[in-house]
Amino acid sequence: MIGRLLLALIAAVLPAVAQYDLLIRNARILDGTGNPWYRGSIGVSGGKIAAIGRLEPATAARVIDARERMVAPGFVDVHTHIENDILARPEARNFVGDGVTTAVTGNCGGSRTDLAKYFAEVEEKGAALNLASLIGHNSVRRDVMGTANRHATAEEIGKMQALVAQGMRDGAVGFSTGLIYIPGTYSSSEEVAALAKAAAPFGGVYASHMRDEGEQVMEAIAEALRVGRESGLRVELSHFKIDNPRFWGDSVKTLAAIDAARREGIDVVIDQYPYSSSSTNIGYLLPSWALADGEEQIRKRLSDPATRAKIAREMEDRWRNQHSRSSMEWCHVASCKWNPALEGKTITQITVEKGRPKGLAQEIETILDIQLGGGAGMVYDSMSPADVERIMRHPYMTVASDAVGIPEFGVGVPHPRSYGTNCRVLGKYVREDKVIPLEEAIRKMTSLPARTFGIRDRGLVREGFWADLVIFDPATVGDRATFEKPHQYSTGLDYVLVNGVPVVEEGRPTSVRPGKVVRRAQ
Repeated sequence: MIGRLLLALIAAVLPAVAQYDLLIRNARILDGTGNPWYRGSIGVSGGKIAAIGRLEPATAARVIDARERMVAPGFVDVHTHIENDILARPEARNFVGDGVTTAVTGNCGGSRTDLAKYFAEVEEKGAALNLASLIGHNSVRRDVMGTANRHATAEEIGKMQALVAQGMRDGAVGFSTGLIYIPGTYSSSEEVAALAKAAAPFGGVYASHMRDEGEQVMEAIAEALRVGRESGLRVELSHFKIDNPRFWGDSVKTLAAIDAARREGIDVVIDQYPYSSSSTNIGYLLPSWALADGEEQIRKRLSDPATRAKIAREMEDRWRNQHSRSSMEWCHVASCKWNPALEGKTITQITVEKGRPKGLAQEIETILDIQLGGGAGMVYDSMSPADVERIMRHPYMTVASDAVGIPEFGVGVPHPRSYGTNCRVLGKYVREDKVIPLEEAIRKMTSLPARTFGIRDRGLVREGFWADLVIFDPATVGDRATFEKPHQYSTGLDYVLVNGVPVVEEGRPTSVRPGKVVRRAQ
């Protein structure tokens, strides 16, 4: 009897020992707000952050000693193109190996249109990271109109609005456009605004790959802001850049336009990848009218001498006169399924190998041959490093990879942003070049993108939030992927946790799939 009373007295006096699934000790915590780091421990239970602070008496099923490394929220990559690849390669090692714990797909107007079915497929398959999706304009328009080069009728707009609204009901985090791509490039501003209004009652963001990122960039920004103003949606301007050498330096003007819009009351944010080269398909180099109405019509145009000559003349005018390009040396083949021997080569190199003389006219013929053969993924050296740095410093810039798929390791020559975007920022632009402070870089990778896309319980180290966390060494973190050898994982990441489960452990990706589908918050 006395013994039981004594034990009860001791239990009442001593603090209870908390039990966690996972405990991270000896951490320097960067909470994602932009505030300075602080020392502490993090307790995780049920996949969520249960406690933060001095947790020395606590025990856990597993303890990770951070060894004075930085612990930050997992990175939220709001601009990816992984609709199909997340099902084919669900471990997503290029992403988790770069600290990404949540990715948003469906960008640039391209998404699945039956998101309820798609989300069910992802959940059944399982994924290493969390996945959200936008509902894409190009995909919706293609479902209703094919690739017709004309404005939509009122009936067609109504059908597209219904698809957008259903996508939002199914959990899309917003509505996206890719207004340089077919068929969205054939749409009017009124059509885009009408579809954004269909998304607006559900909340979310309007994410736009604008109509132009060079000579007409100010008009393109104005169009995107108009859509945000009329619909009431937040606006995210994708891969913000100046891609025309004649206008390098104009990021001063474009960023001023963002500041003015925010003063007006438009909630606009931009995203950026930390490279001066872009990546998309080879069709970007052709006039949009040449790509209308399906593959059969494209082949007919490129095979007809008179039509092909017209396409070539327009291309030469665009690239020589509007972009001041005297050759296509700046265009590199990244992937070419029908002829992998072209991968890694420039259009100029391929032209010479074909026995043609160097020169813009002959190189355009090479481009048309590749398009006719089946197309290719490309990397374009199109931006100024000074513009990249200026945009990176902007307070409303979020870091995003624009990764085209989840690469099969060792296959093709993809843009290195698929492997090293976030760690490149932390290594090159924070530690080496001191373009932005560490705390600000982490904010731009975590809480700012999560806030913009309405992901309410991720992006911060905060009690009750999901335990998406990265543990990294600020002295060694960095990217290894290069344009010549892109298939290389980033360094300096000790652990990456998704929903409390390590998907990178002691610097090596694991094969577990603890990710969740992130639907728009109701």
